Amino acid sequence: MEPPALSEHAFLAVAVPALAGLLGLAVGSFLNVVAQRVPAGRSVARPPSACPRCAHPIRARHNVPVLGWLVLRGRCFDCEAPISARYPLVEAGTGLAFVLVAVRFGADPEGLRLLPAYLTFAAVAVALALIDLDVHRLPDAIVLPSYPALALLLAVGGDGRALSRAATGAVLLGLFFLVVWYVAPGGMGFGDVKLSGLVGAMTAYLTWGTFLVGAFLGFVLGAVAGVLLMAAGRAGRRTALPFGPFLVVGAWSAILGAGRLGDLYLTSLGR
Repeated sequence: MEPPALSEHAFLAVAVPALAGLLGLAVGSFLNVVAQRVPAGRSVARPPSACPRCAHPIRARHNVPVLGWLVLRGRCFDCEAPISARYPLVEAGTGLAFVLVAVRFGADPEGLRLLPAYLTFAAVAVALALIDLDVHRLPDAIVLPSYPALALLLAVGGDGRALSRAATGAVLLGLFFLVVWYVAPGGMGFGDVKLSGLVGAMTAYLTWGTFLVGAFLGFVLGAVAGVLLMAAGRAGRRTALPFGPFLVVGAWSAILGAGRLGDLYLTSLGR
């Protein structure tokens, strides 16, 4: 008896996340380079990655995401200097993020058209979160080019009404953050204002509920983190915290499912 044929939906549900995960591992390896070099104004293409202690270029076989670090047991092949566990963690984390995005968008042909845009946004979010945690900056070199790149990707896979909603969401959240930045100087950096437009566009493209939850969660997560750090004695009222990571985590929580709560809320208001 022949096994039942695999439906197109079931095939996409398995194959797309698997391929996206492999892509995410490779992208995560590149994002490690981006997070180190972009804040310093260095090229992400040259020179090749090398050990910071002995300056020996990393061999291709040791540059395989996650596996290379495990094979080397976390040490340079040439001088045995320790290699931070952050490298494989970023690679694995980006791979997992890509899998989650693929599960969200890759199970049907309509979602597949949006997959490139949201995978790109995931990569941008990871890079910006890492840099903001390291140096408390959100570089224009990443944020500003993301606007036309993501707009183009959404336009290729989207419809006019959703694109209009995305543009409106970008303006609304950007203006809101601009007002907060102006009224409470020091509460956030201007890089957060520029990033907020991306978040507004990518969340509002899906639904207004996703937009509301994404914006709200960013502030809630930032406030909770601040309170916890103050309670632990590691921050004061005037301590500047990087807000970018909370903003992108809030956005992605909404995109991956929490936005449905916002949709339910807006639906209840309309009754």
